[in-house]
Amino acid sequence: MVILVTVLSILGLVIASVIFFVVKAALAPKKISTLRDLVKAGKGAQAIKLAKLLLAKDPRNPEAHYFLGLAYLADAKSELALMELKIVNQIGLFQGLLDEKEFRSQVASLFERFEQGEEALKEYILLVKLDPANPENYFRAGSLFEARGKADNALKYYRKTLELDPNHSHAHLRLGMLFLRASRPQEARQELDIALQLEPENYQAWFSLGRLLKEGHDLTGALSAFEKSQKDPDLKVKSLVERGSCFMTQKNYERAIVELERALKLATSDAEKDVLYARYFLAHCYEKTRQIEKAIGEWERIYSKKPTFKDVAEKLSAYQDLRVDDRIKDYVTSGKPQFLVLCQSLVGAMGFSVQDTTEMANGTVKIIAIENESEKWRAVKKMPKILLFYRTSEPIDEPPLREVTEEVRKLGANKCYVVTNTTFTRAAVSFAETRPFELVGKDQLQSLLKRTGA
Repeated sequence: MVILVTVLSILGLVIASVIFFVVKAALAPKKISTLRDLVKAGKGAQAIKLAKLLLAKDPRNPEAHYFLGLAYLADAKSELALMELKIVNQIGLFQGLLDEKEFRSQVASLFERFEQGEEALKEYILLVKLDPANPENYFRAGSLFEARGKADNALKYYRKTLELDPNHSHAHLRLGMLFLRASRPQEARQELDIALQLEPENYQAWFSLGRLLKEGHDLTGALSAFEKSQKDPDLKVKSLVERGSCFMTQKNYERAIVELERALKLATSDAEKDVLYARYFLAHCYEKTRQIEKAIGEWERIYSKKPTFKDVAEKLSAYQDLRVDDRIKDYVTSGKPQFLVLCQSLVGAMGFSVQDTTEMANGTVKIIAIENESEKWRAVKKMPKILLFYRTSEPIDEPPLREVTEEVRKLGANKCYVVTNTTFTRAAVSFAETRPFELVGKDQLQSLLKRTGA
């Protein structure tokens, strides 16, 4: 009798255990379904609480981890969301309400957000296999390949994107940008034009088209494209810098200054590459318009952020005398009328009389002069002299001397004086040694300026 009671008791326990696990198994999907519904309804706090309860009982439940991740994401806790989705990836079990395509799309997006490009790329490559008809997966993979400098792979994935969706404007844009960097202008133009036909307000496409037109020397077209691209706040500074560069190439320095000064007012960081170029271009325009002090100010700002940027150190060195010698400063920075008067004073200090004065296109002043009267040489025919006055930040090279050689011969001048606030290259010095040239560099100019009393 005792044995029978014992057997019945054990049998009852077994049956109860089976019923418990059956009921638990039946209720688990219901709880996961409830968790999913809470996430869909935007009830993040309740969803997080339920998910944690489920995970306390079953720490390796991939569905609970997944929906907990989505709940965190809805609650703007992206880092916690990514941690949960990483656990799902580690478990690697996709069942029930956990759809692998949806999961991989979510985790890839989070990897991108946290700049984990390699992990994101792995997910998109898996998505391409899971969902080969979805063009966006190919596009995202192409973008990540491009970001890693793998242009050939990016090209392949962008083309596959367009096979699936010929109207994918951003894929056309990216292809155009790839072709632009690869110096394939015709293909680049074709893709950019299609991108803009599909999406006229694709400002990145307008910016890239501007760069393409600028490289092709269509500055008018480039200016128009950059005018459109600056409507995008993220491209405004870059577009203004490009417009300034175009005007500078056209030698329209006043318009260039306006655009570049606007760019600098909008810039947020002096160390950004675009800002450094804006200051460099602006300094060039200031230099060309004889606003040398302003130019020096821009070079100094560049130098404080990046001393090795282009030829900024050389520019500052070339103009260092302006800070200690007011006469040199006047020579370099004075306006056109004052500079003409100063050059004529220098001619007088050299013992000559001005016969004719011409301002040349590059700002150089050319003066034809003869020697002053003297008792000793009164009966001697005075030979004309040519004097060229340069103000620049670069050493004077041989070509300007060679250009004036024929004029010296035709005029019958016995000497050509070349005056500069800088120095002369070796080629210029060598050229002048065997010809009727007198080279007057910075040191001699300083002495002459003192003699003028300026």
